[in-house]
Amino acid sequence: MSEQEDMVNEIDEKNNENSPEENDDSKEEPAVEIPKPEDEETKNNNISDEKVDDKSEKDDEKPNTAEEKTEINNANQKDATRDEEEKNDKETSGENAENGALEENVPEVKEDETRQQINAEKVTIETTGMSTEVTNEEHETDPHAASPQPPVINATATVKFVLMPSGQVHTMACALNQTMFDLKVHFATELRMTSDTIVFMYDGNGVDNNVTLADLGVGPNGAVQMEISSSDPVNNPLKQLKPKPEYIMPDVITVKVLRDSGEFEDVVVEIERSVHRKPFIGGYRHRLNGIEYHHAAAQTRPKVKPDNGIEKFCRDTQTVREKNQRQQTHIDTSTQMTGIGCYVSNMTDKLLVPGKYQTADEYHEIILMKVIILQSYFRRWQAKRIVASLKIDLAKRLDWERMEEIRKIKEKEDRIRKEFERRMNPKSKEDFDLLYHALEKWRKEELAAIDTSMEGARRKAALCHLLDQETQLLASIGRHKLDASADNKQQEIQKFLDTAAGPKRWKAYDGKYTEMDTAYTIRAKELRDIYNSLTMRYLTQDERLDVLLTLKHTVKEHDCKLTQEIIELIDREADLLMRGVKEGNLDGLRKRISTLFLQYIKTPTFNPEAARLLKVPQDPSTLRKNIYFCTSCNSYLPSTEFLLSSNSKIVGKCRRCKKIDNDGRLRQDFSNYHFMLKSLRKAEEAIGDGSRIPFLLQETDLRYLVENIWNSQSTLSAWNDLFDLALVRWDQHEHWSPWNCILLTKDEAKAHFKIEDLETGYGHVFCHKIKTKHTLAKNYFSRLPGMSEHIHMKKESTNHRQTIQSKPLTISQA
Repeated sequence: MSEQEDMVNEIDEKNNENSPEENDDSKEEPAVEIPKPEDEETKNNNISDEKVDDKSEKDDEKPNTAEEKTEINNANQKDATRDEEEKNDKETSGENAENGALEENVPEVKEDETRQQINAEKVTIETTGMSTEVTNEEHETDPHAASPQPPVINATATVKFVLMPSGQVHTMACALNQTMFDLKVHFATELRMTSDTIVFMYDGNGVDNNVTLADLGVGPNGAVQMEISSSDPVNNPLKQLKPKPEYIMPDVITVKVLRDSGEFEDVVVEIERSVHRKPFIGGYRHRLNGIEYHHAAAQTRPKVKPDNGIEKFCRDTQTVREKNQRQQTHIDTSTQMTGIGCYVSNMTDKLLVPGKYQTADEYHEIILMKVIILQSYFRRWQAKRIVASLKIDLAKRLDWERMEEIRKIKEKEDRIRKEFERRMNPKSKEDFDLLYHALEKWRKEELAAIDTSMEGARRKAALCHLLDQETQLLASIGRHKLDASADNKQQEIQKFLDTAAGPKRWKAYDGKYTEMDTAYTIRAKELRDIYNSLTMRYLTQDERLDVLLTLKHTVKEHDCKLTQEIIELIDREADLLMRGVKEGNLDGLRKRISTLFLQYIKTPTFNPEAARLLKVPQDPSTLRKNIYFCTSCNSYLPSTEFLLSSNSKIVGKCRRCKKIDNDGRLRQDFSNYHFMLKSLRKAEEAIGDGSRIPFLLQETDLRYLVENIWNSQSTLSAWNDLFDLALVRWDQHEHWSPWNCILLTKDEAKAHFKIEDLETGYGHVFCHKIKTKHTLAKNYFSRLPGMSEHIHMKKESTNHRQTIQSKPLTISQA
């Protein structure tokens, strides 16, 4: 018997080595069969009986021979092959035993069930009254021999049910001994219809209710497809099967409980399903997924304490009776000493010796000395901090002064460079005034040198030589003026065309600008583009002819003498181009065409947008208004062509005549005063208190104020560089005027704005000097009508203020 057991153990070990996956998978639960409807007591008895039978069968089923081992291996190989082929098509399903429905499982569960059945249903060897001897004989085995099949009662098969006519597929695992009637009952429950109306079809034929899957020829672990239809598809059609949830809590579960004795006991637990929803007493709710988390203490009712008969809540507990009484509490102390029968150690005792007595004055004196020491250290630390901050401020101040000095030097260098550039390449009227002023300054210096060092004929010769030099310089300035005039004229023409072709612009409430093109601006833009193409140089012959053709079609729209002349010149140039005439010989003709076309553009009849840009108005009646006579050039000009100063009594000369007179005789340069006046207006506009006098002054008035009243230098430091000087208010609380200003440098002006009391800041003597200069300025500028109005307004406000201050205060007695 021991040899037989050894042989069986060897067979089991080899099986485990050959199929480790089967042994591992056999641990999983088998697929659930489809039971028939039974009572609860019958179910429990059957379950307990099946457990006992399975346990006894597992103890008896053990392979004993090599032939049985071979048969088992062949069966395992076939089953593995069949499982791989059907792996992608099989789905197992089941239902809980309590509901009498089917459970659904995946193909992996079926594969595990198959392997368990193969391992559990091995052929057992009967050993009653006989023994098996182990020999070395070799036996031939048929590899194509059929492996032993498991009993039909325990075998299952995968059935695909196709619902007609929707074609929905429902796969489930069914026992081979299951009848069609049981399946009809199951599907009647799922489809919510009677079992009589359900018809099963297999290979196109109907199946009776008593037929099982084994009768249809389905083998264990096989797969088959059946069709389900309705006997009355019109009145009772098949419905769609709804998928069940992954897990449904059964009504009864079995729980293994470990007892105190160390044994496990199966306890049947009945699950109660609550009908009402548990109220939310307290906790948290997830904002994203809505999951609620409850407090265990809040969701559980508190433990009720037993009533001990004592009244705890009454009205008397809310009443307070207060009582004040002095009392002396008793303090009981005790000491332990060494005595008879008691020993107390004195190792931890301390010997206290009284020190020198300290009076209150001595104590306070010591405290005062310590406070003084602390104050001295604190003040030292504070002084060091202050000194460090002063050093930092000093370093910053020195850096700022150094940067300011560098900035001033750089600004002066830039100004000198720009002035030199203006003298070398003059373009504007101010540039030529600067040249004439420099020429006059040089002439006066040379004339003064000649008068002081020469006499007689030698002086006359030097004066003639000086006159020749001045004539040559004037001729050179004239040539520069002609070149600048040509460039400026072309720039003025281009500016006129761009302004006429520009869109209409206005500012919206949000600060953004809105642009709009009108029919007139579009017309002006087309004429501008044609003019630019006409004046363009270095064009090919075809491009030039294309431009001329476009121009001809444009001017043909209006028939007049000007357009006829332009068309005639266009035809002439086109003819000369076709004859091969050089471009150098066509410059005069092209200039005539561009000049006539510019005249065409400036005509409001052909370009309506040009009417608002012309200086000469289109209505002749407007020419009779504000027209004055220039005694120098004998011309009638509008009032805008005349310059008026503060001391003017008559209109005098026009702008052009004054410019010619200045270039020929005086040669004065007002660029410095123009810059100073511009800075003054900008500063007063920034203050925004309604000052108007700076906008009435002209460059000549400011020149008189700076040169004659303030001597062209700072009142404090006598600095005479006009680019560094500025006219600022003397009294910050009054409007700027020639009698309320002071000439200072820019740095001095910043310091002047910080002075609140002028008498205290400057002193009585300096203030009296400033008031004297204010009186001189008021006497000179009072002749201007606008200035006189401001003077009278100031006098009235001053008298009114003095009246209010001097009015006595009377108090009436009742």
